[in-house]
Amino acid sequence: MRLFQRLIAALAVIVAAPLAMAQEVDIPFTQFELDNGLTVIVHEDHKAPIIAVNIWYHVGSKNEKEGRTGFAHLFEHLMFNGSENYDDDFFGPFKKIGTTGQNGTTSFDRTNYFQTVPTTGLDLALFLESDRMGHLLGAIDQDKLDEQRDVVKNEKRQGESQPYGRVFNRLIEGLYPKGHPYSWLPIGSMEDLDAATLDDVKEWFRAYYGPNNAVLVLAGDITPELAREKAERYFGDIPPGPPITSHDSWVPRHDTVHREVMQDRVPQTRIYKAWTAPPWVDDDNDFLSLATSVLADGKTSRLYKRLVYEDQIATDVSSAILPLELSGLVYIIATVQPGGDVAAVEAAIDDELSRFLAKGPTKSELQRIKTQNKAAFVRGAERIGGFGGKSDILAENFVYGGTPDFYKKSLANIDNATPKQVQAVAKRWFTEGHYQLTVVPFDTTLTAKGDGIDRSALPYPTSY
Repeated sequence: MRLFQRLIAALAVIVAAPLAMAQEVDIPFTQFELDNGLTVIVHEDHKAPIIAVNIWYHVGSKNEKEGRTGFAHLFEHLMFNGSENYDDDFFGPFKKIGTTGQNGTTSFDRTNYFQTVPTTGLDLALFLESDRMGHLLGAIDQDKLDEQRDVVKNEKRQGESQPYGRVFNRLIEGLYPKGHPYSWLPIGSMEDLDAATLDDVKEWFRAYYGPNNAVLVLAGDITPELAREKAERYFGDIPPGPPITSHDSWVPRHDTVHREVMQDRVPQTRIYKAWTAPPWVDDDNDFLSLATSVLADGKTSRLYKRLVYEDQIATDVSSAILPLELSGLVYIIATVQPGGDVAAVEAAIDDELSRFLAKGPTKSELQRIKTQNKAAFVRGAERIGGFGGKSDILAENFVYGGTPDFYKKSLANIDNATPKQVQAVAKRWFTEGHYQLTVVPFDTTLTAKGDGIDRSALPYPTSY
């Protein structure tokens, strides 16, 4: 009996450890700004002789205009094709020094470039990053534009030709009205990519790629003093860009359910239910992340147990929130059993969601998700670079939250969240008005309504 009690006590310590660690999470940093407006954030971590170099430009597809979409992502590709003082592929010199995790990404709100280099490779990394920030236009020509345009178009084809690959296009068009900065994907349209001219691309660079619209994070085997010296040396003479025009938050709300059905070459029908969510900086995002996890994160979640285990009408179900700067989105996805009853799956989702909104999560459900979510944050923060590492956390929180340690506010919200708080926030955002997309196999027999679904059995009006 004593042995059993000791085992239970030890297990309790192991389970509680991620929560305790998350409560103590602190990523020390030093922050300063150069005369040209470049923000530099430094985190010291001398455990290994490596440094994560991560630069975020506060520009994404939301800064584009209709008819000229895809510029942010296209420019991300062009940034790897050489600059005026190193007119060659940017991956080559980094490979020679043992760089890891080198990449660039574009989203609705930002574009970032990052790599983790040996301490001795810092000068190389800063030279190349500063050269493409301050000396890029002379190296961009029509051949490079055409080459990268084709690469991006092929990337778009590959993504959209995958099963369910066109879903996200429909989701954002269904949630965000025409003219909203999120009503198109960062990869843009084929027509807009074809229409992009060399002058268009260069104007994009001049408008958004100045040091005053960027933050440079150096994390690892470096001191603030050395970081300042290096930043001044490599970036200090780059002139600031023009004043930036920024969007205010814009969260469209829906009074009714907007339904669409789309054929695709897929083996199973899949249901997507999506709602708009608050801006990234809003506290509600933290509570919504807990709500979506209780609903459909893991095999013990409510929707998974109901749809997959108990009723056996779906093969998988998930839910998540995508926080963005102006307005996020939250969604539930369920894949119907082959030949299964679509209406039954939707009815079960609505039933479980109604129960959740009526009573909220239990204390045990909430505690499980708190521990799980915080442990994931801690695992990410154990790295200095890459996706979700310390340099990424500091950059993201500065760009969207205004301070590199904004994450502490989110951790505190999660620590202190009560079932009633989560329930109240879920009620606020999981409203009746939302967008629903049902993706059906291509061989589904079409009806006048376009999807081959017998609406007489559906739990909603047949006219919509």
